[in-house]
Amino acid sequence: MRGSTHVQGISTSAKAGRRPSSALRAPSPRERGEGEDIAIIGGGIIGICVAAYLAEAGRNVTIFDRTGICEETSSGNAAALAFSDVLPLAHKGMIRHLPKWLADPLGPLSIPPAYLPKLLPWLIRFWRAGRSDRYQASLAAQAGMMRLAEAEWAGLMARSGTENMLREDGSLELYESEAEFKASLPGWAARQRFGIGFSHVEGDALVALQPGLSPRFVKGTFVPGWKTVTDPKLMGKAIWAYAERNGARFEKARIDHVGAGQVGATLTLADGTVRQAKCLVIAAGAWSHLLAKHFGDRIPLETERGYNTTLPKTAFDVKRQLIFSGHGFVVTPLETGVRVGGAVELGGIERPPNYARSKALLDKAQKFLPGLDPAGGREWMGLRPSLPDSLPVIGGARQADTIVYAFGHGHLGLTQAAATGRLVRDLILGQNPVFDLSPFSPNRF
Repeated sequence: MRGSTHVQGISTSAKAGRRPSSALRAPSPRERGEGEDIAIIGGGIIGICVAAYLAEAGRNVTIFDRTGICEETSSGNAAALAFSDVLPLAHKGMIRHLPKWLADPLGPLSIPPAYLPKLLPWLIRFWRAGRSDRYQASLAAQAGMMRLAEAEWAGLMARSGTENMLREDGSLELYESEAEFKASLPGWAARQRFGIGFSHVEGDALVALQPGLSPRFVKGTFVPGWKTVTDPKLMGKAIWAYAERNGARFEKARIDHVGAGQVGATLTLADGTVRQAKCLVIAAGAWSHLLAKHFGDRIPLETERGYNTTLPKTAFDVKRQLIFSGHGFVVTPLETGVRVGGAVELGGIERPPNYARSKALLDKAQKFLPGLDPAGGREWMGLRPSLPDSLPVIGGARQADTIVYAFGHGHLGLTQAAATGRLVRDLILGQNPVFDLSPFSPNRF
């Protein structure tokens, strides 16, 4: 199998964008020698959607990224628009399963021993986020974010002409025992309070939803409102093409330093070039907290390293996204193949990938889907930027509200990207946000 991974450093994501001919438009602030209007660091799905919303509003927007548009973590995710996924990770049984999972170096959760001392403060915050007194607030905030995300994605897809990239097949979560199923019920009850529809299935109904499952799975939960996209990389590039049509542009550059200027921000590129921007949005995924430190903000972001293998489309007839929650991974049917991936490795951004983890997931998938052809797969590792309470950071820096943070979405970057684009646009334009943003404040820690 062939492996691929990230280059280390400040990042996000594709081809350099071209703005309309200067004969058809007024010159941009940068072309007039005034610097950038709005600079976005990060070309992943969050930065792309922020750019799309601001370009729609008539602002001059430039994305800076070391690699390209949607070329890194946003390119290889599980393709889910997981609007029903409102439970914070600390409440998904991770604490309960932690000792068992950590005993297995290739299990759903892995922490390299040498990294544990550095990770310990984050783990303590994660444990505290699971306390009952914080649960309801986090749950309500996440549910509100998801309602906005679903509405904003529907609108953005309609405006960008990308509705044909949406799949509405639902998801199927699977259980290997009655005990595992019963342990999931409190979580489903919490979702039900927020109007999320689902049905528990077994027997013939389970087989009908996904033929060819191993008989080890005795029950499942079908969520009809769960959606996926045909391919996350193609989706990101399509939204970027829409932003480009509205005037957004891309510059391939690594940002080495950022700072607050007299009006806005300064960006120092790797080649020593210094740029000015009236407003700066930091949406650099797993590297964002390093940039936030330049503005005096210490945000406890950690990196969930996720692994997957994308098989040819002929590998198995997967009807909808299959969720093996007890093992921490999913199987997703894409336009470009069948993707087997997930799990969590809390190991930072510097360690090389451990593709034994993707192979372990593929081995499990073969057991769970007898007949799955494992040949011809492409391995991948991505870096999910995660905060202890499972809520992203959306808001201004301490030093200046012309610097806006939009990062830390964890497993939900694709899901919440359009909502984040709307919220950041409203902040920059001085409009009242559609709901209280205090649960997402950069200062909440």
